[in-house]
Amino acid sequence: MTLRALLCFVLVAVWKAACEQIRYSIPEEMQKGSFVGNIGKDLGLDLKGLSHRGVRITSRGRTQYFALDVSSGHLYITERIDREQICSGLEKCLLNLGIIIEDKMKLYGVEIEVTDINDNAPSFQSEILEFKISETTASGSLFPLRQAQDNDIGVNAIQNYQLSSNGHFSLEVHNGSDGAKYAQLVLEKPLDREELAFYNLVLTAFDGGDPIRSGKTQINVIVLDANDNPPIFSQAVSKVNIMENVPKGTEVVVIKATDLDEGVNKEIKYSFQKITHQGSQMFQLDSTTGVITLTGNLDYEETEFYEIELEATDGGGLFDRTKIVVLVRDVNDNAPEIAISSLISSVPEDSPPGTVIALLNVHDQDSGENGEVTCSIPSSLPFQLKKSFENYYSLVTDRALDREQEAAYNITVTATDHGAPPLSTSATISLQILDTNDNPPRFEQAAYTGYVRENNPRGASILSLQASDPDWGENARVTYSLLLLLLPGGEGSESPVSSSISIHSESGAVYALRSFDYEQLRELRFQVQAQDGGSPPLSTNVSVTLWILDQNDNSPEILYPASRSDGSTGVELAPRSSEPGYLVTKVVAVDADSGQNAWLSYQLLKATEPGLFRVGLQSGEIRTARSVLDKDALKQSLVVLVKDNGQPPLSASVSVTVVLADSLPQILSELSSLSASAAAAAAGGGGGAEPQPGLTLYLGIAVASVSGLFFSFLLGLLALRLRRWRNSQLLESGASGNFSGVPVSQFVGIDGVRAFLHSYSQEFFFPQPNYSNTLSSQKSCDVKDPFLLGEELNLSKADEESTQVTSPLPISVPPLELVLISKAPLGGKGFPMPAI
Repeated sequence: MTLRALLCFVLVAVWKAACEQIRYSIPEEMQKGSFVGNIGKDLGLDLKGLSHRGVRITSRGRTQYFALDVSSGHLYITERIDREQICSGLEKCLLNLGIIIEDKMKLYGVEIEVTDINDNAPSFQSEILEFKISETTASGSLFPLRQAQDNDIGVNAIQNYQLSSNGHFSLEVHNGSDGAKYAQLVLEKPLDREELAFYNLVLTAFDGGDPIRSGKTQINVIVLDANDNPPIFSQAVSKVNIMENVPKGTEVVVIKATDLDEGVNKEIKYSFQKITHQGSQMFQLDSTTGVITLTGNLDYEETEFYEIELEATDGGGLFDRTKIVVLVRDVNDNAPEIAISSLISSVPEDSPPGTVIALLNVHDQDSGENGEVTCSIPSSLPFQLKKSFENYYSLVTDRALDREQEAAYNITVTATDHGAPPLSTSATISLQILDTNDNPPRFEQAAYTGYVRENNPRGASILSLQASDPDWGENARVTYSLLLLLLPGGEGSESPVSSSISIHSESGAVYALRSFDYEQLRELRFQVQAQDGGSPPLSTNVSVTLWILDQNDNSPEILYPASRSDGSTGVELAPRSSEPGYLVTKVVAVDADSGQNAWLSYQLLKATEPGLFRVGLQSGEIRTARSVLDKDALKQSLVVLVKDNGQPPLSASVSVTVVLADSLPQILSELSSLSASAAAAAAGGGGGAEPQPGLTLYLGIAVASVSGLFFSFLLGLLALRLRRWRNSQLLESGASGNFSGVPVSQFVGIDGVRAFLHSYSQEFFFPQPNYSNTLSSQKSCDVKDPFLLGEELNLSKADEESTQVTSPLPISVPPLELVLISKAPLGGKGFPMPAI
C-alpha cells in the first residue's frame, strides 16, 4: 500500500512564484525517511557546495516533520504525519517550511500538501441504536439514523450505508448540504405488535477507499402502541456564539422541544444524536432540561466551531432532531511568537549599510486583528527591520557602525499584535562589533618638552611619551620609534639622533645613550612615531624638544694675565706716586657654564703688602687701596681667586707680580742694589771679607761675552726690521698724528749672566699715575721684529760696564722682564705703557 501511495502522490505539483516558493504534495502516514522532493534541483542550487553554504529548514510547530539532506538536496520525512491529527476537518492540509541559505542570507518558502489516505474505518457513536415505533405508524415513515463517523475526507469518507435484510424495513441514503451521506430507516410495511414486537437489524457504513473500510451498529426496533404526536423543535439549526475564554460550567444554550401528546407520550428526553469526540469532552447535556453546559476549556486556535445534533424523544418513542452550531469567538489570549531563523553574532565595524544580521519569523495564533503583528526595534539603534514575505523579517544595518563608540549591541525586537489590549513579545539579539584599524594612535600632547641635566648617566630615563589607540587588540597595540633625524656635530659633521637617545618600543620611555654636555649641545629636537599593530598599520608623529640643563662642571678660565709655559704671568708696573684707586691691571676670566654657574666673582687671596691693593668683586680690576709708602717692597706678589656661583662653586687663581717704580733706571738701580746686597750677603762670611779677584775676573769675562752676543743679535733684528719697514711703509702710515713714535716693548732680565734689551723706538716713556691701564691678550704681548737705535745700544753697554764695575762680587739677580704695551691715546699723542 505504501508503494502504491508513493507512486500516486509523490511530487504532485512544483511551482515557483515571485516570492520563490515551491509546493509539494504527499500522502499522509508515509514512513520516516520517505522522499518528498529534490529541493536542490527545484530551487536551482549547486549541490556540490550545498553542505558548505549553511542550508537549513525552519518550520513552525513543536514537531519537525521534514529534514533536508544537504549532500543530495533531497527533502525527506522525519516523523509520521497523521493528517487527521494536524488538519482535522479541513479540506486541504498544508504545511509551510522555510529553506534558509546562510551564506546568502536568502529564504525560500516551501508548501507541502498532505493528502488523505483511507486509514480510518467508519464508526458509529454507539454500538446499539434503539427505535420505538408505534404500530400505528404508516408505511413509508422515515426514521433518521445516527450518522457514522469517518475522519477521512473525500472518497475515503463514508460513501454508503447498507441495512441487513428484513421484511419490514429498508434504508434510504441521501446527500446532505455539507456533502455527507445520511441514512434513514424506512418503514416498508405496517407493524403489528402482536405479530412481532421486536426487530433486530444491522446497519453497515462503507467508505470509498481502496480497499473499502466499513463499520457496523445494531438497530433494535421496539414496536409500541400508538403515539401520534412527536416532539417538535422550533428551529432545525441554531447558532450559538461563545468566547473562548469563558470558564467551565458556563451555560452554553438551552434547547426545547414541544409535544402535543399527554401523559407518558409527552415526556421528552434530550440526547446527543451526533457529536465529535472532542465535542463530547467539551459539552454536557442535561437530558431532562435540555441545558448544554461547558465542561472543558475552549481554544479558538484548536477548534473554531462545534456542530452538535440533538434528539428529543417523547415517551411514546416519537422524536425530533435539531442541530446546534457553537461558534467559538477569538480573544487576544496569545502573545506573538518570535523565532530567530538565522543569526550572525558579530560583524566588522566597516560593514556597509544593509548588511543582514538576522532573519526573524513572527507568528500569532490568534485570528483577525488579534493575529496581526507589528515588529519594531528601538529607533536609536543603527538597525532596521525589513519585511521579506508573509511574517518573515530581516534585521539589517541602517548606517555605518563604529566600534569605538559602541562595541556591542543588545537589539530588542518587539512583536506586538493589534488586539485589545495588545499583547507583545520581545527577543534580544546580541551583536558584537568587530574592530577594524580605523584610528591612528594619538599622543596625549601635541608636542613634548623634556629636561635633562648635563653629565647625566648613560641609560637614564629622561622622558616618557604616551599614545593611545581607541581600537582593540592588535589594532590598539602601539609601538614607538625614533625618526631618522640628524644632529649637528663638530666641524660640519652630523650624527643620527639614534646615537644619542633611544626609545622603548612598548612603554614610550626615552633613554639617553650618552652623557650630554651643555657646552656642546643645549637643545635636542627629534620626532617620535607611534604606530599601531593593524594591517595596514597607522601611525602618528609628535615633535619632542629636549633641553640640556647646565651643571657647574667648568672651572673659571683666566684669560688675562695669561700663564706662560714656565708658570709666570709677567710683571705689572705701578708708579710709587700712584694715588688710591689707581688701576694697576685687570684680571679677565670666563666660565663655559651658563646662568649663575657662570657668574664670576674676584677676591684677593694673598698679597705681599696686605691693604695696599684691592680687587673689584665683579670687575676683577686690581687697584691701589692706599698710597705707596717708601717701606713698601719693590716687588709685590698678588694671588687673585676667581670663583663662580655654582653649587658647589668652582674656582681658579692667578699670581700677579706688581713692581712699584717710577722709571726704568730706578727699577734697574734698585734691582742692582738688591742683587749686590744679596751677593755680598752670600759671599761676606762675616761682613768684612774681601772679594775674590778670580771670581770677579770670570764674572767680567762672562758678562762681556754675553753682551757681545746680545748686541750682535740686536743688530741682526734691526736690519730685518728696517727691510720690512721699507716694504710695508709702516712709517708713512704712522705719520697721521695718532702716535708720537713707534710702540715700545722692552724686556729686561738680569740673572748674573744674561741681559736682554729690546726696543722699538728712540725714546723710552714710562706711564704716569693718571694713565689708564688696558687689557691685552697674549698675542698683543708678543714682540716681533724689534729694532734698536745707537744711543740705546751705547746706553745698554754703559749700563753693563757700570754693573760690572760696581759689582766686584758674584751676584745672582732674579729674572726681570719688562713688557711695554701701547696705551690709549691721550691728548692726541700715544703713550707707551710698560708692564714688568
